[in-house]
Amino acid sequence: METVGAYEAKTHLFALITEVERGEVVTITRHGGPVARLVPAVESARPAGDVVTELLEHRKGAWHGEATIRDMIADGRRR
Repeated sequence: METVGAYEAKTHLFALITEVERGEVVTITRHGGPVARLVPAVESARPAGDVVTELLEHRKGAWHGEATIRDMIADGRRR
């Protein structure tokens, strides 16, 4: 967990939001006391990078045979 002062949070808000998107929690202080916390809107069980890597690995072995895109979309809607 990172702690930053209110002035620093104001001047570096974009960078702090980027950190929060990665799953970090940021505490904002004023005169040394905590006043707010920036937390991810949705708590993730795994970091996004792990999920992307896993999907790319899975995709390497994927084979769809004679199925067309329309067939796959229709199959997805049935599930």
